[in-house]
Amino acid sequence: MGRAFEYRRAAKEKRWDKMSRVFPKLGKAITLAAKESGSDPDTNAKLRTAIQNAKAENMPKDNIEAAIKRAEQKDISQYSEINYEGKGPHGVLVFVECATDNPTRTVANVKSYFNKSGGGLVPNGSLEYMFNRKSVFEIELSEINDPEELELELIDYGCESIEIIDDKVFVYGDYTSFGNLTTGIEKLNISIIKSNLQRYPSSPVNFTDEQLDEIEKLLDKIEEDDDIQFVFTNIA
Repeated sequence: MGRAFEYRRAAKEKRWDKMSRVFPKLGKAITLAAKESGSDPDTNAKLRTAIQNAKAENMPKDNIEAAIKRAEQKDISQYSEINYEGKGPHGVLVFVECATDNPTRTVANVKSYFNKSGGGLVPNGSLEYMFNRKSVFEIELSEINDPEELELELIDYGCESIEIIDDKVFVYGDYTSFGNLTTGIEKLNISIIKSNLQRYPSSPVNFTDEQLDEIEKLLDKIEEDDDIQFVFTNIA
């Protein structure tokens, strides 16, 4: 079926997993969440999610605790979350979410990645309408007795659809329903492996295997940057 088919099948997890395996990025997400709404995960849903995602990647407990403590340091107040948008090889659209203490450095780096690939940044907001922002929850299939029943249980909490991929169940909802869906799943005593806000292209585009090879080079370069948290594209 070709590499393009394999790419599409793996797309939902590939970028997420590749990024979340890097402990510094996970630590930064924990620190920013604690800085924003406090260091108690019981009262800070964003922090609870960040810790949950870190544990899913086997991040040591000491690293997690250290990341929370960093939120109390004065210099952490300089951290901010910034998005950049751009076009890469063959017109691929790329949405980049960053967390940085030096926006000047970050934008210069991101701009260089695009320029070297023959693309470039576009004004912020240009691609916003090209992506649908969704809440995504990953659950072990073994925890679910009946996926259809689960979907019915979560509709009132904002669930829009459920998808089964291999041994995982993915629950989707609008990005505004993230908190409600977290509550709904927890009330059912179901353990969440990972949860996050993802961006899905409203008009996905198919690329050839050769084009995907060029695009991958740009995406890999962007994702290697410590300031980058997530990268989304309009690849089908």
